[in-house]
Amino acid sequence: MKHYEVEILDAKTREKLCFLDKVEPHATIAEIKNLFTKTHPQWYPARQSLRLDPKGKSLKDEDILQKLPVGTTATLYFRDLGAQISWVTVFLTEYAGPLFIYLLFYFRVPFIYGHKYDFTSSRHTVVHLACICHSFHYVKRLLETLFVHRFSHGTMPLRNIFKNCTYYWGFAAWMAYYINHPLYTPPTYGAQQVKLALAIFVICQLGNFSIHMALRDLRPAGSKTRKIPYPTKNPFTWLFLLVSCPNYTYEVGSWIGFAIMTQCLPVALFSLVGFTQM
Repeated sequence: MKHYEVEILDAKTREKLCFLDKVEPHATIAEIKNLFTKTHPQWYPARQSLRLDPKGKSLKDEDILQKLPVGTTATLYFRDLGAQISWVTVFLTEYAGPLFIYLLFYFRVPFIYGHKYDFTSSRHTVVHLACICHSFHYVKRLLETLFVHRFSHGTMPLRNIFKNCTYYWGFAAWMAYYINHPLYTPPTYGAQQVKLALAIFVICQLGNFSIHMALRDLRPAGSKTRKIPYPTKNPFTWLFLLVSCPNYTYEVGSWIGFAIMTQCLPVALFSLVGFTQM
């Protein structure tokens, strides 16, 4: 069996970083990354991007050396992706924050609204309903992260956790401050508006969960398989006939319902920013 020689160069400086001798033809990029880590421990596999061209796309971990357009002496270019963090860790952190922060305002802990309001409770039913809905949404997200989602990549850049948490935590505090404020006034059309908004919220939450389950079933555990999703017998999945990412459609719908329920401008802005991002 003919072995390969693999030369790894820095994509920016073209400096030779590593030379691997007698690499098996059927070695994967993931295995080459592990060999590279032995000579450069500071660059663990998740930090590595190996490519055939300095400005080309990163090779996939499952790519096999002998199937790449290279000779028996292969040259790969390395880029450092920076410090990495688990997707699960990022999701749990960014979703647990809003859940905890909102409850601080709901229970009116000291130093938020003034001493006379410490640990008091709102007299408006919609405030309590909003807390239930907000808490349900983020508990759902936490449980989905642990038991439903299957990630194609194990890690993401560490810097993302600061960006994501600023977005989720900041908006949660802004929304919660006004909704739970002692001077908060209920929606203009009262109970009818709240009931309609609650129905929108619940339907969209069920739809969002249904899509997440449908997407989960497309990817066997431990694989990176990508399949085209199609509607199932679940009516909530029929939205696949109209849009590519119905989970996002339901997500935006949930927050529109929450905005109508609370009639709170920060919630509407959060919905708009989320829609733009998605």
